[in-house]
Amino acid sequence: MTNMIKREVSFIVFIMGIFSLFLCGSPIQANDNNPHKLYVGWSTKSITPDKPVALAGQFHTRISREMMDPVTCTALAIETRDGNQSVETAIMVSCDLVVIRGGLQEEVTGLLKKKLSGFDTNKLVLNATHTHTGPVLNAGRYDIPDDAIQPEEYVKFAAEQISDAATEAWNSRKPGGMSWGLGQAVVGHNRRTVYFEPVPSGFGTGTAVMYGKTDREDFSHIEGYEDHGVEMLFFWDEQKKLTGMILNISCPTQETEGMSQLSADFWNEARAELHERYGKDVYILPQVAAAGDISPHLQWRKEAEMEMLKKKGITRRQEIGRRIANAVDEVFPYVQNDIKNEIVFNHLYEEVPLPVRKVTREEYEQAEKLAQEQPDRASWHRGIIDRYNNQDANPYYPVKVNVMRLGDVAMATNPFELFLDYGLRMKTRSKAVLTFVVQLANGRGTYLPTAKAEAGGGYSAIVQSNSVGSEGGQVLVDKTVELINSNW
Repeated sequence: MTNMIKREVSFIVFIMGIFSLFLCGSPIQANDNNPHKLYVGWSTKSITPDKPVALAGQFHTRISREMMDPVTCTALAIETRDGNQSVETAIMVSCDLVVIRGGLQEEVTGLLKKKLSGFDTNKLVLNATHTHTGPVLNAGRYDIPDDAIQPEEYVKFAAEQISDAATEAWNSRKPGGMSWGLGQAVVGHNRRTVYFEPVPSGFGTGTAVMYGKTDREDFSHIEGYEDHGVEMLFFWDEQKKLTGMILNISCPTQETEGMSQLSADFWNEARAELHERYGKDVYILPQVAAAGDISPHLQWRKEAEMEMLKKKGITRRQEIGRRIANAVDEVFPYVQNDIKNEIVFNHLYEEVPLPVRKVTREEYEQAEKLAQEQPDRASWHRGIIDRYNNQDANPYYPVKVNVMRLGDVAMATNPFELFLDYGLRMKTRSKAVLTFVVQLANGRGTYLPTAKAEAGGGYSAIVQSNSVGSEGGQVLVDKTVELINSNW
């Protein structure tokens, strides 16, 4: 009888375990809070096309016929092992692109299933640096001449390069170590200007305007907070030689976003500065933290800032690159003394259904009006009209979230241009010592504004800029925090 009861209890526990994995959405074992030996591999590849290319990030067409600097992807493969048995895995790839769209994620995933048949592609994280001078991925957005590479062709080319980088990183895994650091660098600034009274703009009337003039008499304040932290992960070989670093900052890469030359923007200068200081064989993997309302553009004190650059004899991009490298320099002596060759590494992933932002009757009527007044943006506004007429049929917007524990550090992804406040909510509620939030990862996400921003209006907060609004933003925060804290 005792053995029968034991068998029944074991069966019930087994069924509950399977059910819990189904709910989590991740076919993984329960979190292992024991440290295991770390293995690390790196690779970088060019994703620069050999033809003229349309550039993403503006409303008008720009064709790059000459390159200012190359766009690349950098891959990091990490694994922990218990003896010869793999415990946990991840491949992270940072790409000099505006977003991950146009089927790029699916193309890369399909290729990796062939090239790395044993790797769980749900544990692949692709993130964009959000350069506005990177190649277009979506067809139909711009009128692209025949002599330029077309988006479908570029996606296939980039997917091959990215999957090759991921494969090379995975196949080059060797025993290594990890340490983390936290520094400061003034790079990003809140870009939403608020006025005392509503003002008209090309995106309707509201009290907030992206990049609004601050020298007006009705200027009130800058809408949101800024985060100048630089969150860092360093990886080392067995001889404690630096192999590469992840650098996470709350700022998209768009200092020279209006150019017509292909460019990685300020990460090109940052990488050059870091290679000069730490060696050309050190890999640099950039990530953008929650920064939907942030950019490197100066909103005030511009004249003095530019005068200082003249005195230094450098560009704004070089200034930003130096600031990032200086932040690394400041912490580097300390992170060398805290290298862990065995870490607790857990990797969860889940598809989270977020409520779609509802289109109000007022927003619908305004979209109809703007569609007639702005023929160059008519399709943009008609999309809102279609959403209003069909919004009950698609109440949810599914997004994939990856959450990792790497020792004392947590890392959480989302596909949005996520307003800074959401990142702060995640970080302050996280049980990790240091929490990385990685936006523009694993899919095409629109801006995700706060309720305060929605009330102010303006591009990035109006319904035309969003699939998910502040209600869904808080759902994303709560679910992300739940996944992070389940690791501790």
